Amino acid sequence: MFTGIVEQSAPVIGIADGPGFKRLTIPNIWSDTRGGESIAINGTCLTVAEIHDGKLGFDIVQETLSLTNLGLLHIGDRVHVERALRVGDRIDGHFVQGHVDGTAKLLDKQLAPDCRLRIQSPPHLAKYLIPKGSICIDGVSLTIAAISPAYSEVALIPTTISRTELVNRPMNWPFNLEADVLAKTIISHLERQQSAS
Repeated sequence: MFTGIVEQSAPVIGIADGPGFKRLTIPNIWSDTRGGESIAINGTCLTVAEIHDGKLGFDIVQETLSLTNLGLLHIGDRVHVERALRVGDRIDGHFVQGHVDGTAKLLDKQLAPDCRLRIQSPPHLAKYLIPKGSICIDGVSLTIAAISPAYSEVALIPTTISRTELVNRPMNWPFNLEADVLAKTIISHLERQQSAS
């Protein structure tokens, strides 16, 4: 479980093919990282597979590569990183599982007078996206500022701009999108109830 409050961005320093997976390597930016620990990379919950020589290695299986933007990364690209929430931690963003629902293409960037990103709403996720609701894109907890059947918009404050890579992504970048887990749970429950009756 995460909060969508990105700790920092880190460069990708290694990408290697394995049997049925890719090994993604970033610098170990913490002093107490453990093997097997969960760390969100661009909002995707990954397991630390290797700690060696100041580096962290993560193995990404084909399903994750097909559902996220992690397979598009190159050495030198920067990714958002967040360690898992600990019991007793302050919860600043919203509950984020690190289970990416799909990708949402960057359609437009408006940098002034306020910064907004317009992203394509995946049709199968549209029912979970609500005005002023929570959304997580590339691991960043945000509030939906505007919504239509075809797109959603998020507004970025200066702190988010300076601490993340969101405004640096190129047009058509497929953001990893996770809809709010509470909205998904409630809507899924109501749909099952309606089907049963």
